[in-house]
Amino acid sequence: MDKEKNKSALHVNAGVDKPASVNPALEKNPEKFRKGKPSVETLFNGIHEGNRTALSQAITLVESTLPGDQQMAQQLIQQCLPFSGNSFRLGITGVPGVGKSTFIEAFGLHLIEKKHRIAVLAIDPSSARNKGSILGDKTRMEQLSTNSNAFIRPSASGGTLGGVARKTRETMILCEAAGFDMIFIETVGVGQSETAVAEIVDFFLLLMLAGSGDELQGMKRGIMEMADLIVINKADGDNLKPTQKAQAEFKNALHFFPPLPNGWIPDVLTASALQHNGLDQVWEKMENFQKLTRTNGSFDQNRNHQSLQLFEDSIHQGISDHFYRNPNIEEKLKALREKILNKEISPYEASVELLDEYFKQSEI
Repeated sequence: MDKEKNKSALHVNAGVDKPASVNPALEKNPEKFRKGKPSVETLFNGIHEGNRTALSQAITLVESTLPGDQQMAQQLIQQCLPFSGNSFRLGITGVPGVGKSTFIEAFGLHLIEKKHRIAVLAIDPSSARNKGSILGDKTRMEQLSTNSNAFIRPSASGGTLGGVARKTRETMILCEAAGFDMIFIETVGVGQSETAVAEIVDFFLLLMLAGSGDELQGMKRGIMEMADLIVINKADGDNLKPTQKAQAEFKNALHFFPPLPNGWIPDVLTASALQHNGLDQVWEKMENFQKLTRTNGSFDQNRNHQSLQLFEDSIHQGISDHFYRNPNIEEKLKALREKILNKEISPYEASVELLDEYFKQSEI
């Protein structure tokens, strides 16, 4: 009878022992397998040799908010600085749906054919609620992202414009030290980050669409005043004639803007990133811009102005960081917030009281 029970379909054979959740070798000697953070010298050598992994690690270091990482990042930037500044920095913006990623990929591949090396720094908007960001530009630029002469780095805006400008400027220095001579900066395209990016590039390109109300919106937001060139994208198929009409309208609108101090006269072109049409004309305009501004000295003047502006912005950011990281200030800040909510003190009085406390501590 016992033998019959053993032959039952319900009988379960003994299985193998469950493997350990942790590698035994790792459990015995965790330090042996722990990946250490590369040194500043290692990162610098890697960047100088064009190592993409080292460049990515260096950018992550720059974007980190940890005090130790920030100190290492500044040392690295200092070493890379003498090897930077030899690129053409191009800011690209446009409303969502204008085809920024498609244009950047087509234009980037076009310039690679002309023996240029392209670095794309794409700023993605961060969520105001959870600070998260999709960072999906690599998936939208499949051909460019796999090209050996291109480097794409999406970065979250973090909800701050000044922070983006500072971090992006430092990332540009790293990319230039790695040998990239064309730096593309794709902005969020929501009307505010353009100003921050326009202040750190050499040339600002505005992508527009025909018949979408962008003509009025562009003038209302003042974006057209920052543009060195306007390109009306998607000039193909049934959209060709509307694009040509929009080109004439934008050209007429440009006549109402004052001349740029660098002597450059902005223009309006049409292009089709999908069909790779008009890209030669866009690059020709950029080459003419470089020749003009380098000849009359405004190119270097603009770079010098940007460096001084970054210097002042860094001071403001440093003071702000020092203020909010002060433990005494942090504690009093919570108390004053409660008083404001309970209507025991006005926001203005609370700010004066907090600043007075901060300055008293600084004098000690």
